[in-house]
Amino acid sequence: LLTGGSPDEVYFVGVDVGTAGVRAALVTRDGRLESTCEEPISIWEPLVDHYVQSSDEIWEKCCELVKRLTQGVDKSQVRGIGFDATCSLVVLDRDFQPVPVNKNGQRQHNVVMWMDHRAQQQATRITSTGHRALGRMGGVMSPEMQAPKLLWLKENLRESCWAEAGHFLDLPDFLSFKATGSLTRSLCTLVCKWSYCPSGGWDRSFWTDIGLEDLLEDNYSKIGNQTSAPGLPVGGGLSLQAAADLGLNPGTAVGASLIDAHAGGLGVIGADVKGLDLPCEDRPLTTRMALICGTSSCHMAISAGPLFVPGVWGPYLSAMVPDLWLNEGGQSATGRLMDHMVKGHAAFAQFPHTGEHVYSYLNAHLGSMTEARASPVDLLGSSLHVWPDFHGNRSPLADPNLRGMVIGLSLSQTVDDLALLYLATLQALALGTRHILETMTKAGHDITTLFLCGGLSKNPLFVQIHANTTGLPLVLPHQTEAVLVGAAILGARASQELQSVGKKFLTC
Repeated sequence: LLTGGSPDEVYFVGVDVGTAGVRAALVTRDGRLESTCEEPISIWEPLVDHYVQSSDEIWEKCCELVKRLTQGVDKSQVRGIGFDATCSLVVLDRDFQPVPVNKNGQRQHNVVMWMDHRAQQQATRITSTGHRALGRMGGVMSPEMQAPKLLWLKENLRESCWAEAGHFLDLPDFLSFKATGSLTRSLCTLVCKWSYCPSGGWDRSFWTDIGLEDLLEDNYSKIGNQTSAPGLPVGGGLSLQAAADLGLNPGTAVGASLIDAHAGGLGVIGADVKGLDLPCEDRPLTTRMALICGTSSCHMAISAGPLFVPGVWGPYLSAMVPDLWLNEGGQSATGRLMDHMVKGHAAFAQFPHTGEHVYSYLNAHLGSMTEARASPVDLLGSSLHVWPDFHGNRSPLADPNLRGMVIGLSLSQTVDDLALLYLATLQALALGTRHILETMTKAGHDITTLFLCGGLSKNPLFVQIHANTTGLPLVLPHQTEAVLVGAAILGARASQELQSVGKKFLTC
């Protein structure tokens, strides 16, 4: 936790709920992170491909962090708060209490995580309908979307979950609900993960065709019938209860939320790069791609008109930047894959106990190997190859059933072997980014520069390998917590200190 601040300053709070933790930041009017803090959150895996969390625990951690963050700050200086989160599915009953999403019946386990792939069969069946709504999802329904998860709950937990459920919310919308008491949903979540169309609303035939016609009841009350563009004020601001929970003033402005990747994209894609001699300088934002890389990766590209990219989600109007269309590529496992490969290797136990971060150690070790072998780092692993889709391919192949592969292994299990496997994994992930870029370019995108944020953007070798593989310049934000900056922008917009999320006041 960093501390400080002026009594004349105006602040905005950004709260980011990632896969494994909650983070929060106090951000000044000019985009400076005054203080930050974070806490881990629990993940349970009751069955293979089932990943669940607790919405109560997540909200409690949000409250704990915001209280800690704003300690010693005059609450009148905090003008707005914005939330982003993973696109996980929260299930509540009619009294807004948790409903269990697994057969074990543990009520607190009421969140189906974004990376939960239990609904692969349901996703395949939805794709087979050929419904027109699939055109906005790259033509293929992903098990990471909400419709197949809802269908799985209906088919497998009809009595214990489906019959009890009164509200299904995306996690970002759950947070704004807890903050305000309003069930208004963000267009970002509904458009990107629920098949909602801003111009036409819910498509009755889609829900009927896939066997979820009961969601049409009472004007779609279970999945939302009120929407808001990201950053617009939700309800009357913080409710009395939420203000007490968060340690802020009642009525503090709350902005309609964003999915975490979209908050990261918002935090970096409009960065001021004048004087850096980049190909995107003095060109439209449509020449930029935001790459948000953490547990998974999202590749966010925007266009003036709708572009339909096979195997890539979208186009979504105003889902991240107002009045521009968004295409979202991605990799279902990046940081998670790196952890899996490194920590599962026999040589991991041989690491010296210096306290040095594992990837910093491996980067340095690869540096020593390049010197010893007089070889560029890219060529060290020329005989070792990884296919990275251990958790399926999100895009552009859009096949959740694909699995990973390593070619070129020997019987050796030294630290050198581990370092080379780590390198081959980085190269595979970078080649995946290149595959997405090439597919988007073929569909009409003109991307000249990559803007990175997220945990992996702090790994210099990950960044360098991506630059080498794509042949494009990469830009890193001066404020390294770009996702938190993006969340704070939502609070600033809701407070009317910022007139539009499309006109950024926070620079990178």
